[in-house]
Amino acid sequence: MRERGVEFDVVQYLKEPLDRAGLEALLAILENDPSDLVRRDKNFSDLGLSDEDATSPGQVVDLLVAHPRLMQRPVVVRGERAIISRPPTTVLELL
Repeated sequence: MRERGVEFDVVQYLKEPLDRAGLEALLAILENDPSDLVRRDKNFSDLGLSDEDATSPGQVVDLLVAHPRLMQRPVVVRGERAIISRPPTTVLELL
């Protein structure tokens, strides 16, 4: 994004995790499936979670409020649109 001269803010989601309202607002504009916002990594499995625990928007919000480390990243928000930028080149869709 810097190479394209796009200004952006970085939100350090572990230092300043989104609250319930922030997550709900993000899900409202997220173009990905809400369940995509949850990382299925070792931490996810160590918590004893399964895909069924993150299917609905409400479940995703509850899960990420309780365990912010599970939030998939990077999430790019521009105006009233948001995407999970994996792979990173998908950010070009918003530019």
